[in-house]
Amino acid sequence: MIDPSLIKKYDQPVPRYTSYPTVPFWQDHISPGQWMEQFREQFAAENNHNGISLYIHLPFCESLCTYCGCNKKITTNHTVEEPYLLAIAKEWKQYRSLMQQTPVIRELHLGGGTPTFFSPQNLERLVRTILGDCTPHPDYEFSIEGHPNNTTPAHLEVLASLGFRRISYGVQDMDPEVQRVINRIQPLTNVQRATDEARKKGFTSVNFDLIYGLPLQRLAGIQTTFEQVLALQPDRVAFYSYAHVPWTSRMQRLFDETQLPAPEEKMQLYLEGKKLLLEGGYQDIGMDHFALPHDELFLAREAGTLHRNFMGYTIQNSSFLLGLGVSAISDIGNAFAQNEKNLHDYYNAINTNQPAVKKGYFLSEEDLSFRRYIKDISCKAGTLFDVKDLEILEQSSFPLLSQLQNDGLIIYDRKGVKVTPMGHYFIRTICSAFDLYLQRRTLSDNNELFSKAI
Repeated sequence: MIDPSLIKKYDQPVPRYTSYPTVPFWQDHISPGQWMEQFREQFAAENNHNGISLYIHLPFCESLCTYCGCNKKITTNHTVEEPYLLAIAKEWKQYRSLMQQTPVIRELHLGGGTPTFFSPQNLERLVRTILGDCTPHPDYEFSIEGHPNNTTPAHLEVLASLGFRRISYGVQDMDPEVQRVINRIQPLTNVQRATDEARKKGFTSVNFDLIYGLPLQRLAGIQTTFEQVLALQPDRVAFYSYAHVPWTSRMQRLFDETQLPAPEEKMQLYLEGKKLLLEGGYQDIGMDHFALPHDELFLAREAGTLHRNFMGYTIQNSSFLLGLGVSAISDIGNAFAQNEKNLHDYYNAINTNQPAVKKGYFLSEEDLSFRRYIKDISCKAGTLFDVKDLEILEQSSFPLLSQLQNDGLIIYDRKGVKVTPMGHYFIRTICSAFDLYLQRRTLSDNNELFSKAI
């Protein structure tokens, strides 16, 4: 049981920590030359040892889901597929010229947008273009995000023939009224068909994305959604909190904010969903993710080999991730880079043979240490401290860890920290105790408020 008073106490917006430092603290412009040089060095160090991960962003959707904060382009004109595939091929060629070895592909993920917006033939063309001169890692994993309404048997057959074995469907909520208000109408029959077809074609792991806190969501509706979801037995479930940020996601301004669940009601939606998942045999992986005991994600967590990157939790422990496509993010271990977010700007860079990277960050030694602490806690529920960091830890992290320990969420000393069973629910909050950028910004904001007050 989770103490409701603790949920209320720690009900604060906290990053998901798919990176550290998190994106808001990155530099708005980075040197493409410096980025490419870092890329070359890190690739040479990592490729033969661990292999690399690839993320390809496919931004197009045929209709707008009004809750969505992703980078997407809404169109029903499928002629956009051709120029985008050509741009991806050119960008891959740019990076391929920096690689002095044959790339060993450990992980490939197609995300969006709606990747299944693309025809099966074009998805096959894309994947074959990328993998044509690569070597698959012996333990490779290929995955894709799909929409239950437009993922066809032909899509799944082509993907399965290329080695894809994991698919994630954006289900969000099964209540027809909630679907109407968020403009994502997908009948249960479509979700069931897409799930059954994936398994028939050889996919071994099916994930459902669900969201709590959407407009018009109520407890009875969440219960019905989970009754239907549990009947389909997805191997994994990601149960995310809806982030209402109408100042950055303009379409969220269409919502009547009185239809959003109150904070206490939103908390109950999560607790009910989590309870039903646990009663249904799912295991809590952390950071809003759940998996059945046979799934590789749960097995990796039990073995201590779970990894986390911009694609979320993964079983592939590669520290080198290359992102291709508009707004795609790369993580090469000691540096981050994000491509141009605007499709026109992305095309302009690629078609003039320039790197499309714009925003990014080059990590310091301190960043690397605290990044490891955050990753260990999110993946292994504990971490060991480096002696050289103790002075900073004592100043910045230990006061927060003391509070978390008093609330029974962790056990810590000068050697390290371990998350308790109760603390497992608060993983993101515990990670934030090691977010020096967040703490320094909070201190700066407080000092500014104090100076204005006097």
